[in-house]
Amino acid sequence: MTKLSQRVYGIIINDHQEVLISDEFRFGLYFRKFPGGGVEKGEGIIQALKREFFEELETSILSYEFLFFNDYYQQSSFDTETQVTCFYYIVTCRDIHKLGEEDYQLPLTEDGEYQKWVRLADLKESNLTFPIDKDALKCLKNKVNLIS
Repeated sequence: MTKLSQRVYGIIINDHQEVLISDEFRFGLYFRKFPGGGVEKGEGIIQALKREFFEELETSILSYEFLFFNDYYQQSSFDTETQVTCFYYIVTCRDIHKLGEEDYQLPLTEDGEYQKWVRLADLKESNLTFPIDKDALKCLKNKVNLIS
């Protein structure tokens, strides 16, 4: 490993117990993940989370609660020389009713990203592309089950 990458993701759960998921096509690949992205040099984790949500979803985060981070080694899916550490937060945002409204076809084949709401009860690890997202989903479902 010659590089380290920090990434941050936000999980929004609406009143219908649906989670916002991002479908994206980049680097010639289709993938499904939680909204968020890379922490830039000189940026803190929460600052990056807020920036990513503003850039990707055009919304502001009102509150956030730490959920999970990978405390184990994970190689990047895009660069074999990069180790990835990801941080996940449950977030509340402004105007979530406008998110996930655009209709699109899967799999995506052109660069871009779209979001859609998926019932948390129906969301499976196999629906997500990246290993750390799958672990974050397990943690989220455990947390929701403890609260209910």
